[in-house]
Amino acid sequence: MKKTIFVVLVVLSATIQSAQVATPGASSSPAPTVSNATPATAADVEALREQVQSLTETVKALQQQLKDQQAALEKAKLTGESGLPENPEPSPIAGAENSPVPTASGPSRFPTEDTSVVSSPPGAAPSPGPGVAGTPPSEAFPTSDTSVVTSAPETISSTGAGASLTQPITIGGGRNYMNISLDGLFALAYSSAADLHNIEVGDHDPQQRGFNARNVELAFDGAVDPYFEGFANIVFKLDNDNETEVEVEEAFMQTTSLPFNLQLKGGQFFAAFGRLNPMHPHVWEFVDAPLVNGLFLGPDGLRGVGAQGSWTLPLPWYSQLIFASQNGRGSTGFSFRNPGENGMFFDRITTDREARGLQDFVWIPRFENSFNLSDTQTVLAGVSGAFGSNETGATSRTQIYGADLLYKWKSSHAEGGFPFVKWQTEFMYRRFQAGHGANDSFPVAETFHDWGLYSQVLWGFKKGWVAGIRGDYVHMQDSMFTDDLDRQSRWRLSANITWYPTEFSKIRLQYNQDFLEENFFLSAREVESVFLQWEFILGSHGAHKF
Repeated sequence: MKKTIFVVLVVLSATIQSAQVATPGASSSPAPTVSNATPATAADVEALREQVQSLTETVKALQQQLKDQQAALEKAKLTGESGLPENPEPSPIAGAENSPVPTASGPSRFPTEDTSVVSSPPGAAPSPGPGVAGTPPSEAFPTSDTSVVTSAPETISSTGAGASLTQPITIGGGRNYMNISLDGLFALAYSSAADLHNIEVGDHDPQQRGFNARNVELAFDGAVDPYFEGFANIVFKLDNDNETEVEVEEAFMQTTSLPFNLQLKGGQFFAAFGRLNPMHPHVWEFVDAPLVNGLFLGPDGLRGVGAQGSWTLPLPWYSQLIFASQNGRGSTGFSFRNPGENGMFFDRITTDREARGLQDFVWIPRFENSFNLSDTQTVLAGVSGAFGSNETGATSRTQIYGADLLYKWKSSHAEGGFPFVKWQTEFMYRRFQAGHGANDSFPVAETFHDWGLYSQVLWGFKKGWVAGIRGDYVHMQDSMFTDDLDRQSRWRLSANITWYPTEFSKIRLQYNQDFLEENFFLSAREVESVFLQWEFILGSHGAHKF
């Protein structure tokens, strides 16, 4: 259509130009040359002028028609009206709300006809552009997984300085989108112990005196199609020799619209055991992991490849049942099918076998409830379990039981979530059957009964400022047959203060006092440590459990 109009305009313009050239030639005085042509009469000149006027009116009408056609095309592109050619590809980058709409001549970026990828389902309401937080409206994903959809309780308003510099990188629009963000977590550490890596039990904790970079996380989250959403967290760590280690911390998909408040998840993910295990280090309220988490669930937490189902019960308060199964193999299945270091775990030679059946998977149930005591007080309580085999014997089993409690008070006149008080406690008990190992060369099989807990209080006394104190204790059953450092009973006191300039950065100062108790092989010792931690976030980072 545009080409046809363009050709007509060219022809008409050429005709008008010829007419305008011919008119002055007829009316002006001729050059003194000899010509045999018949002189033009006044009637001929008048007729030519009328033709020019008619052509001019025609050109104006065609120009107006062209403008109307262009306006109709733009309107069809913006509103998706039928009857005009429609581009099925979405805008590849949905940035700030005031981003200009691509022109009709712009190149198509994702030339796919798969409507499950590029189109919203029929009847879906259009999604507005992302705000500072960058996440689409919660109604786009009716998920009941609170570890995904619930914001962290203490976040600073993003309206402060620097908020415009932290817009997420968002690709796609509507129900098809992807957020990308980067989180950098660093620490400067001092300790009276030269072997700080033996004192700190978490793999993301500071591991040496001096500077540490134990968690640089690249996070992705987005819509797969109208039925699933996906999440992935890739973590980069620098060891004590400044060598880079890369791990796929989480990568899973989950349903968005199952009936009866059901939800399924599959992939690599943290087990829903207790309060802290499902959370990434950047939302921890202390620099390091509690002792009981690192020594029972493992330095990297309890996570692995598996599947999970959850059901939010139809009750007046929040109540959810969760049941998961994972491989439970390797260091992320620490108390289960873990071959240990150099084929040894708790001084037993491990078998490192393949799964023989369902009994070798780790089964992880959880039941949690939350309700409001008042408009300013909330309580959440949960119980968890983890059951599976371990590698110290052919029939060795491990059972871990957990209970957790969270209480939070927030002022009715809170600004940006402050002031608040939050108390959190977790208790764990582990029954570990330590077998003979790969053969009968080790003389004694034992069953360890270990337990531990931590309790912490956070006080958000001023907007952007949080003070915290935590107590840890782990009791390891003493044994005359193992000198493993992980089997030393110990306790710890920690105190810190954290400043959040915005929700995209923080600076934290923490002091630890560790007490390691004497056992058959290891002497008692005390260790003092000081950490200065800082963090920045680029883009919109996924929310975590309340």
